[in-house]
Amino acid sequence: MSKYVNPFTDIGFKIIFGQPASKNLLITLLNELLAGEHHITELTFLDKEDHADNVSDKGIIYDLYCRTASGEYIIVEMQNRWHSNFLDRTLYYVCRAVSRQIESPSSKEVPVPEDPMTAREPLVSYGKQYRLPTIYGIFLMNFKEENLEAKFRTDTVLSDRDTGKIVNPHLRQIYLQFPYFTKDLSDCHTLYDKLIYALKNMSNWNRMPDALKEQVFEHLARLAAVADLSEENRIAYDKALDRYRVNQIVEEDERRKNEEMRRKAAEEGLKEGMKAGLEKGVKKGRLEGIKEGMKEGMKEGMKEGMKEGMKEGLEKGLEKGEQKKQIEIARKMREDGISIDIIIKYTGLQSSDIENL
Repeated sequence: MSKYVNPFTDIGFKIIFGQPASKNLLITLLNELLAGEHHITELTFLDKEDHADNVSDKGIIYDLYCRTASGEYIIVEMQNRWHSNFLDRTLYYVCRAVSRQIESPSSKEVPVPEDPMTAREPLVSYGKQYRLPTIYGIFLMNFKEENLEAKFRTDTVLSDRDTGKIVNPHLRQIYLQFPYFTKDLSDCHTLYDKLIYALKNMSNWNRMPDALKEQVFEHLARLAAVADLSEENRIAYDKALDRYRVNQIVEEDERRKNEEMRRKAAEEGLKEGMKAGLEKGVKKGRLEGIKEGMKEGMKEGMKEGMKEGMKEGLEKGLEKGEQKKQIEIARKMREDGISIDIIIKYTGLQSSDIENL
């Protein structure tokens, strides 16, 4: 067994980030995630359970829910396995937190003025009840979500589609898809990269790598040490780890089945495509063959026809010329008083042809 708890189990994540001793580590992680946008100096852990308002509402149990010293609210969720409508769920979690700020008992109820044009001051007070703190939803995902870009980090804001200008800065969602974080430790030069690298790989370590010398990793090692867990946490962690391993086996089996289905579908598609292509090719070949055959046939026919025609014409011409010659001979023989029978014998002409001479 690894020396450190697996942060992608429910109990492992809460052991590392969800106890009072984890506060400084969580602040460090959040400040690295929000660098250049917000700096947290202090935070307070809040009740993770958002109780239902009615029996049909199941309510929400956040992994971590906290408020910063400057009033921002932060939801941190770790999700080990993919499930349908995950992005809808994350939006619901953030929207639920937003609505709770409006519904807070500390909010003063101000009536809507009947005539806004004559009651400008109440309008200002009325609008104040909708002033919101920034709500951050940070989601650590040990899977790839097909509806997100194929990259490690995705930041969402409410912005204008055309210009990209932020319309409302108070709703923020950050998605971290750990399968897309592929850096080696030697490529991790920032504390942000090192923290992400440690979270992804620490469940396989028996000690912290020498390259992780920052004090925050000493703190992480102490919090995550399996040997230092209380008996209650150790029992809970062992059960969570068993579920994690079973889930991995199930997911691997599903992955193989899906790959096999995709492979068979691709083969079937290729087979059908080749069949359809062959049929189309044969049909096209037949049409092309008929077309080419007709073309060649006409060409050959014309050539052969001309040849035969010339031959036939020549023969007829020769025959006609020979007949004229025989007629001329017959005329001379007739003039010499030779009998018609003798003329027919030597010229081959008909008696009617000779009598008309």
